[in-house]
Amino acid sequence: MNNTFRIILLGIFVAQSLVLYIIEGFIPIPFIAPGAKLGLANLITIIALYSLPRKKDVFFIVLLRIILSAAFAGGINTLLYSIAGGVCSLLSMLLLQKTRLFSLFGISAAGGIFHNVGQVIVAACIVENIHIFLYLPVLSLAGAGTGILLGIIATFTLQHIKKLPLIKRLHTLS
Repeated sequence: MNNTFRIILLGIFVAQSLVLYIIEGFIPIPFIAPGAKLGLANLITIIALYSLPRKKDVFFIVLLRIILSAAFAGGINTLLYSIAGGVCSLLSMLLLQKTRLFSLFGISAAGGIFHNVGQVIVAACIVENIHIFLYLPVLSLAGAGTGILLGIIATFTLQHIKKLPLIKRLHTLS
């Protein structure tokens, strides 16, 4: 793939994920566990995972989105929690996708669960209290639920994205 084309495409993915991250900040979620979010920015991660031929590009998108979102709306704690959650989520999705045993829904649900696992590990280290892991089952249910929801949206989106000349070109150039 042409390097200029690749950089532009990665920039589009990062920008889209940042927009979803910002939009998510305006959505009140009183019915899910305290601190839980929908993870809308991860929709772009899932779409990139299934549409980009180079998986390291997906990793780049996730890291850049995390760094920029922490710079816009957070700080060092946001960065730590987001990197732990994002990396755990992406690694779990990459591993499950590689096995070819799981559907997009299962992979997305696992991403939601492992995002929470990463964040709870960081929280346990910061507060120096292992009892925070007791919150993990509730967060895992929320993560699986939002992961499945994002999987449904990603499936619909990918069905239409794959018809775009831009995406077809992506796979002929790789």
